[in-house]
Amino acid sequence: MRTLERNKQTIKYKLYVGKEELLDEYGNRTGEFEILYSDPATLRANVSAARGESLTRQFGDMESYDKVIITDDVSCSIDENSILWIDNLDTEKPYDYVVKKVARSLNSVSYAVSKVNVSA
Repeated sequence: MRTLERNKQTIKYKLYVGKEELLDEYGNRTGEFEILYSDPATLRANVSAARGESLTRQFGDMESYDKVIITDDVSCSIDENSILWIDNLDTEKPYDYVVKKVARSLNSVSYAVSKVNVSA
């Protein structure tokens, strides 16, 4: 399936890089970690308006999701650990979606995403 450029919208995302252990003021380990993400990247993709029954089968039996992103860029590196800005593209503000599931095919990649509320 190919996606038409007129049906695409811009989204921003960051990829999970790893985690770094936090140290206290004396240099001792605290047992807490900071999650590290890559710099923001931009993707133009088809974003569904809402969840639909026909799309549910595409990902099998799984927890609910809010939207589906479809791209014809099969080299797109978004995975289940990525964070997304779909409704608000300001990456200085908290992200608003997370990836629940990835479904790859020969010519496209589909992502089931869920809306989250993250405090700053």
